[in-house]
Amino acid sequence: MAVINFRTDEPAQRALDELTADGATVSTAIRQALVDAARLRRREKMRYESTVLLEDEADRAESRAVLQEMEDLRAW
Repeated sequence: MAVINFRTDEPAQRALDELTADGATVSTAIRQALVDAARLRRREKMRYESTVLLEDEADRAESRAVLQEMEDLRAW
């Protein structure tokens, strides 16, 4: 595992102080913040991709066609 050193600025130090206020170590707070940031980035990317697909009429038409095919194959 990598050891990383960095210098905080005022906003980062305030955030770090907030994240360690419950007694968490600086290392634990930073590791969790990185994991949370990556998760947030993935969610934002998925939200963007969903919006793009929602606005894609060809994709929406294909989805409707697939749903209709599935409905036609339905047993009841």
